[in-house]
Amino acid sequence: MAEEQLILQANSADKKGYVVAGAILKCSFGTQPTRLKRPFSHGVYIKDKAQMNVSDYLPGDNISGFGRCFSLTNPAVLNSNMVDIYGVKKAPCIPMITKPWIGGKKDVLVEGQASLTDQCSNSCLYCGFISIENDGQNLD
Repeated sequence: MAEEQLILQANSADKKGYVVAGAILKCSFGTQPTRLKRPFSHGVYIKDKAQMNVSDYLPGDNISGFGRCFSLTNPAVLNSNMVDIYGVKKAPCIPMITKPWIGGKKDVLVEGQASLTDQCSNSCLYCGFISIENDGQNLD
């Protein structure tokens, strides 16, 4: 019940922000953040930016690599000869995301799907936890 009473707003510590194209994502096994992309708008905009929904999770289309991956569950990392100065093996990140974002706002639909908020998360098959670091509303 408490979740339904929240007023959604960008960049507020105690409130959820709607996520738009260009939001910043982070993976727990990636070396750098990436931006959430939307090739075609769902037709809903916030601050002239396309609003995202929980189905905007596709690798390549919506989510690019997070720099280098250092998850030992990733076969590319295990077979890599690339090692950083601390001896940690790494390989180029190619996200393996197979399901929609978790925790969308189900009472605010964007093209029939729950809207994506900055509290949503996802995961990579190589055990990476993917979070939304910035909802993108105030970014260029």
